Amino acid sequence: MLLKSTTRHIRIFAAEIDQDGELVPSNQVLTLDVDPDNEFNWNEDALRKIYHKFDEQVEAYSGADLTDYNLRRIGSVLEHFLRSLLQKGEISYNLSARVTNYSMGLPQLVPDNQ
Repeated sequence: MLLKSTTRHIRIFAAEIDQDGELVPSNQVLTLDVDPDNEFNWNEDALRKIYHKFDEQVEAYSGADLTDYNLRRIGSVLEHFLRSLLQKGEISYNLSARVTNYSMGLPQLVPDNQ
């Protein structure tokens, strides 16, 4: 059985990706999928921060049982961290996304200085 945590913007799978791009369940490897719907504009620094936070969370649960509950807790922490990146302006909404739903709050607009 494939253990997973799925939030709006963070998906974590207890699985490896094989050569065909398919998920293969694993008790040793976690795979992270960030913003699968491309709702945000990302830069390398922001993505590094997400992956670093993910690594910190995985380390914090080192030795704990691999359960849906623990994966959901990690996913929730990452979802909140993603929101903080948006609020700080480190990422922004992708206005060209298939669906614009502002699930993390309304976008911040910089007033024109005319």
